[in-house]
Amino acid sequence: MFWFIIANPAAGNGSVKQIWPQLEHQLQEAGISYSIQFSQYPGHATQIAQNAILKGHRHLLGLGGDGTHHEIVNGILSQQEIPPQEILYAPFPVGTGNDWARQYQIPHEPISRIKNLLNPFIIRQDVGKVNYLDPKGSPSSRWFINVAGLAYDGFIAKKLQENGKSNSQLVYLLAIAKYLFEYTLSKAIIRFEPNNSVQDYFYTINIGICKYSGGGMQLVPHALPNDGLLALTFARKMPKWEVILQTARFYNGKLLSHPKVTGVQTKNIEIAPTDPSTHLWLEADGEFLGTAPVTFQIVPSLLSIVT
Repeated sequence: MFWFIIANPAAGNGSVKQIWPQLEHQLQEAGISYSIQFSQYPGHATQIAQNAILKGHRHLLGLGGDGTHHEIVNGILSQQEIPPQEILYAPFPVGTGNDWARQYQIPHEPISRIKNLLNPFIIRQDVGKVNYLDPKGSPSSRWFINVAGLAYDGFIAKKLQENGKSNSQLVYLLAIAKYLFEYTLSKAIIRFEPNNSVQDYFYTINIGICKYSGGGMQLVPHALPNDGLLALTFARKMPKWEVILQTARFYNGKLLSHPKVTGVQTKNIEIAPTDPSTHLWLEADGEFLGTAPVTFQIVPSLLSIVT
């Protein structure tokens, strides 16, 4: 296989720049043919992926974190050259959280990852599509491959974007605690199949294809990447001190056992604030996108991943 590598030099607090010389040497020693292009600005990796496919490349490798993979996959799924399933995508995790790669236990150590490329195991994964309003209020859409979040999750993503997104996991965890006391709960209505609706004040609303986000949190522990369903989790109003006390549940997969938290599986989801003048912020794969009203749908087995 000839691999077209898309690398984000800013990923992992600059780790890509540090490991690339070593990785380049090991790729050459393994006899793997490749070319590489570095992204230069947000959204550039999507354009690079689209252009690479247009030029005939069918094996793409993404060197970066969850945001990098999010951009590249959006390039794969938005191009019109060939069916997306015919593109093989190999994520090489070099980021802060690496949550999508964690789902498949993809190694971040170069030698182990290269061995996997020499003997590729291909998995077909479902992808999600979300329709929303961008920050200017214009209708937009985006593909996502891991977990999307609204309410507090979207609020945090917006704050981090405004204040400079950090590549430090510790800074991210401190931000979660800090912004909790600035956040005002939003009242919203969630509609999902078959003919269900829930209206309440929500701390967080998560929609998952895979189950890890936020550096190992399991906010959608019931998510399966190839079952043709979206995993929906929503947490109703509770005291802020109780949110902090439940931190362990975020990581141990037991979040759904809390009486204020509900988890379901469905194919289509609609979410909107009950007061149109309020904002219900949205993020997907850790990237701030905009605001509700939003709709989510699942597209089964659209992405071919080399694990």
